Amino acid sequence: MVTRILLLILFVSFNFSTGASAEVPLKAAFIRDHQLWMKEDDKEIQLTTGQYVSSPQWSKDGQFIAYLAGDEKGEKTYLYIYDLKKKENYQPYPTIETSIIKWSPTSNQLAYISHGVLDVTKTKNGRPQGFENVSLGVSDFEWFPNGKEFIVSSQSNLLPTGWEPVRLFKVPVDANLDSNKIKPFYTIQTNTTDLFAIDAEAFKWSPDGSWISFLLTPTASWSNDSNTLSVLSSVGDHFQVIGKMLGYKNWIKWAPTKNQLAFISGEGRFFVVNKNTTVTEIPTLNTRKEYTPKGYVDLDLEWFSPDEIIVARAKENKEWKEGPVPTMFTALYVINIKSGEQKQLTFPKKNKIDKAPQVVGSTITWYRTSEKENQGDVWVKDGINGLEHRWLKNVESAPTFFYKK
Repeated sequence: MVTRILLLILFVSFNFSTGASAEVPLKAAFIRDHQLWMKEDDKEIQLTTGQYVSSPQWSKDGQFIAYLAGDEKGEKTYLYIYDLKKKENYQPYPTIETSIIKWSPTSNQLAYISHGVLDVTKTKNGRPQGFENVSLGVSDFEWFPNGKEFIVSSQSNLLPTGWEPVRLFKVPVDANLDSNKIKPFYTIQTNTTDLFAIDAEAFKWSPDGSWISFLLTPTASWSNDSNTLSVLSSVGDHFQVIGKMLGYKNWIKWAPTKNQLAFISGEGRFFVVNKNTTVTEIPTLNTRKEYTPKGYVDLDLEWFSPDEIIVARAKENKEWKEGPVPTMFTALYVINIKSGEQKQLTFPKKNKIDKAPQVVGSTITWYRTSEKENQGDVWVKDGINGLEHRWLKNVESAPTFFYKK
């Protein structure tokens, strides 16, 4: 009997200890006082000095952090890379001016656009060094999941007869400006009545790589109020319009394991009304459903599980008509799209804003700031029912986490 009790105690203790350690160790790049920093577990390291840093991105294996740096005004930004093994910053080539950088999904190769030219880095001594031209006339792009090709958009031209269609191309990584290697992928016929657009951007692949979502964007002023979320099959034979929304790429998220697309629908540049969490199956078969309760707006979202979405939610403000745009004080809520149940997840103090939810393994993270502060803190909790605590202080935006599944 004593032996059985001891075995039971050991079994319970083992399960408790393994469950308690299931939380994923956090590793993130972030910006504080304009500089690039890194934190792993409880250790913070400053990686740059004397720069104005933005857009940090982890390489696939976590050895490199690519980032942009420029002057205080941010009018021009240049590509830099931090090598975690050698603990040094470097430029893969002197003065690469760019604002769009994306790591390969399969290797430590970096692609970027510089003055309308799509380039990729070469590799020297195991790290990105130098570059090769890929294609001219590129406005945005995304790697194919195989890491061998790109889907590329090129902004249409205004002709005497009106705007050209929006054209997408399939471009091999080794195209090297050879137009014979570049193939038309899909042409989107647009018009000024129900589908007006001059470009495509914010490409994102579904979890199984069979669909890619993107925003069709009209001219600049119009784009501030409305863009068209669309999807295209991976072989370019099935195009579908999903809905209207603002041009925030973080408001578009594929489910972790299903071809379900969550986005914040609604037109109008101001956040005060008409911003609704919406989920649809792809391809859509009358499955679109909105989850934001009447009287509220959702202004950020992230999938926590195949059936749960975390959103940043505030009360709508129908009374505002003119003057300074009111601040929307959001808290995080969790929506179960299967059961329909919704509950509040975070409870920020008065005049605090919880936004930019991210999920790393089982850990939920978010950025907490206020109306008048230029900095904020990053808070975390392990799971929906975990205890929250502050993980980063005085940072300029939500961090970029490295998470290897």
